[in-house]
Amino acid sequence: MRKLTNTEIERLHASQLATAAVHPVCVVLENIRSLYNVGSIFRTSDAARIEKLYLTGITGTPTNRKLHKTALGAQDAVPWAYEKEALPLARRLKSEGYRLAVLEITDSPTDIRKLEADAFPLCLAAGNEVTGVSEPLVELADLALEIPQFGMKHSLNVAVAFGIAVFDIVRRYRTLHAGSRAAPPGP
Repeated sequence: MRKLTNTEIERLHASQLATAAVHPVCVVLENIRSLYNVGSIFRTSDAARIEKLYLTGITGTPTNRKLHKTALGAQDAVPWAYEKEALPLARRLKSEGYRLAVLEITDSPTDIRKLEADAFPLCLAAGNEVTGVSEPLVELADLALEIPQFGMKHSLNVAVAFGIAVFDIVRRYRTLHAGSRAAPPGP
């Protein structure tokens, strides 16, 4: 075994981004305080090839250069938009056919590994580092995705939780669409 060099690693070129296939997942970030968390979520979103990031409320945008420290250029690769309020945005996305899933601990969790094909296209909402996803978004949601935890704490950092969830979502989508043209190429 040996570590691959940067030139050996297959990746999209910037000129391919606009036409490269994406997974049918968009993300709403609701009031994320830390620019470092937002930057990390951009980077993970690029790796997962999601459709779009929606930044809402106090969530920082790529116009703030501090976000670039953790995004490492992904802020230029992932389509994004800023919306003042998450709830009207989520309602609009649902009217466009997205199923709304909140990344939150609720009394009705859905195991990501058991998502059905009709869960896609999916809009994943992640919330504030302290208060999580707002109650109105939870009430509007079709699904609550929860990450099992086995230690003393009951929550993970939002960027870490997002990374776990979005890759489980993408894996599930790819499993459901294995061999079809619906899944973007890749491993």
